Amino acid sequence: MKKSFTVLLVATLGLTACSGWRESRVNPSNWFGSSTPAAPTETAAYDPNALVPEQTEGGGLFTRPEAEDTSVPIARIDELRIDPTPAGAIVYVSGTAARQGAYNAQLVPVESEENQKNGVLEFTFRVNYPNRATNQGTERSRMVSDAINVSRDDLQSVRLVRVTGQQNALESRRR
Repeated sequence: MKKSFTVLLVATLGLTACSGWRESRVNPSNWFGSSTPAAPTETAAYDPNALVPEQTEGGGLFTRPEAEDTSVPIARIDELRIDPTPAGAIVYVSGTAARQGAYNAQLVPVESEENQKNGVLEFTFRVNYPNRATNQGTERSRMVSDAINVSRDDLQSVRLVRVTGQQNALESRRR
């Protein structure tokens, strides 16, 4: 008890003897200067994303780098179907993969000025394969399908929908 009281007394006297603590750079309250007036930034009267931070190129400390795209075009496209909906259309595509185990099927839009000028909506049907070797299997076991919703606004100037794969492509023209 006497030792702890002595240590506490010495620490208290030592701390009070440091009169320069208030002006010290070690003191956290001195890390920033006093505030100064600045011109206000112009913002819209109604900004629904006012509190959402803007994304930057570098990201934050815990952001992951963009994943590398390892997908490849599917081997063969078997079916292209366009079903109208009140909000636009659903483009449904099914195809046959080169081997079993294809996953993450997706219709990737192909953007080009020529397609926009000619009224062509083009997609590439892409899939990923496992890293390990898999059997080729039957055709039915290799079937993969995907669909994408296209809005009415996107369909305004479209005359042709084309889906390409590795070996073939299917097209559907507007009537």
